[in-house]
Amino acid sequence: MQNTPKGLRLHIGLFGRRNVGKSSLLNAITRQQTSIVSEDAGTTTDPVEKPMEMLPIGPVLFIDTAGIDDIGALGAKRVEKTRRVFDRTDLAVIVACAGEWGDFEDALVADFEHRKTPLLVVFNKSDLARPRDAIKAGLDSRKIPHIELSALSPDCRHPFRDRLIQSLPEEYVQSPTIVGDLIRPGDVVMLVVPIDLEAPKGRLILPQVQTLRDLLDHDACGLVVKEREMREALGRLREPPALVVTDSQAFLKVAADTPDGVRLTSFSILFARMKGDLNTFARGARVIDALRPGDRILMAEACTHHQIGDDIGRVKIPRWLTQVVGGKLHFEHIQGCDFPEDLSPYKLAIHCGSCTFNRRNLLSRIEKCNAAGLPITNYGIAIAKTLGILERALGPFPGALDAYRAQAARV
Repeated sequence: MQNTPKGLRLHIGLFGRRNVGKSSLLNAITRQQTSIVSEDAGTTTDPVEKPMEMLPIGPVLFIDTAGIDDIGALGAKRVEKTRRVFDRTDLAVIVACAGEWGDFEDALVADFEHRKTPLLVVFNKSDLARPRDAIKAGLDSRKIPHIELSALSPDCRHPFRDRLIQSLPEEYVQSPTIVGDLIRPGDVVMLVVPIDLEAPKGRLILPQVQTLRDLLDHDACGLVVKEREMREALGRLREPPALVVTDSQAFLKVAADTPDGVRLTSFSILFARMKGDLNTFARGARVIDALRPGDRILMAEACTHHQIGDDIGRVKIPRWLTQVVGGKLHFEHIQGCDFPEDLSPYKLAIHCGSCTFNRRNLLSRIEKCNAAGLPITNYGIAIAKTLGILERALGPFPGALDAYRAQAARV
C-alpha cells in the first residue's frame, strides 16, 4: 500500500492561517513527527507530503501547506506554492482556531466551493475556545461538515478520521478503472510494450504496469509483447484479442499489424480517459488541422525526467506536428506542477498521460484551458491524429469519437 503511486492516491490538503495547528493535526493523524511544529508563525514553508493508508478509503496523500496569511516577499512565494496545491486537492481540510474565523477562512471556503472540491472544516484548539454558533450555523446551511478538536490530544485521530470519511462523495471511495469496463472476465488483451531508451532499466513504465494490474483485477489475461513480436504472437492465438493497447510511439506499426475488427488504443489514451476528460481531448485534437507555421504549442509533462535523444514530448511529437503543418512551430515545455497563468499566446496545449498526477490535478488544468479558450489534447491522441489513425484509436470510446467528429465542422 505504501508503494501505491501518488497519482492513484486521494489527495487531502490541509489549509489555513499560520499557527492554527495544521502541522500538529498531520502529526496526530500519522502518529509521526511528519511536519515540524513550532510556536513561531510560518514554520511550514514548502508543502509537506505524507502518504499513508486510511481505511476504507485506501491509499491517501496528506499535504500540509504554508499559512495562507503569510506576509512579506518570501511569504508571498509560500502562499503561491500553497495555492498550487489547490489544483490537485481531492478533499480540502480547512483548519481554523476554534475561536477565530474571518476573511481568510471565508475566501478558502469560497475558492474550494467554486472548484467543487469537497470540504471539511476543523475547529482546532477546542480546549481553549469554541467556534461561534453563527459560524457553525453558516457552515451547516451550506452543507459543509465541521468538527471541533484539539490536535494535541491523542483522542483526536479517530473522530477526525470518521468525519473525513463522511465528507467524501461516493465516487472518491471507489477506485477508477483503466481498462476494466472495456473487457469481460477471461478476455485476452494484448499490451504492446516497446523496450527502448525511455523504458526504465529492469522495469516497465508506470502506465504499462498499472494497466496490467487493472487487467488482473478484472480477471482478464494480459499478453505482453514488443512491437516486433506482435504479429507472431497474434498468430499463436486461437482467437483475436479483445483489445490491443500500445505505447503511442509504436502506434503506426501496431495499427498496421492489428487485424481489422480488433479494437485498438494506447496507454496514453486510456489514461486520458481515467485522469482527465477524453471528450475534451478528442475535440482539442481537431485544432491540429488548423495549425499554421509560427503557432505556439504548450507541451505539458506531469513528471520530471531527463530528456533522451528521441524524447517523445520534446522530439517526436514536435517533429510529427511540424511535418503535418508543413512549417516551423514554436514549442514551450513545462514539467511537474508548473503551469502558465497566461495561456493566451498558445494555439494548443498537449498534455502527457498524467500517470503521476491525480485526476483532480489534470481536471484543474483542463478547466484553466477551457476558461482561457485554449484547446487541449493529450500525447496519445495527438500522435494518433498526426499519424492518421485517431478514429481507429478512439473506436473503443464511442462518445469521444462522436465528440471528435462533431468538432470537425467548427474548426
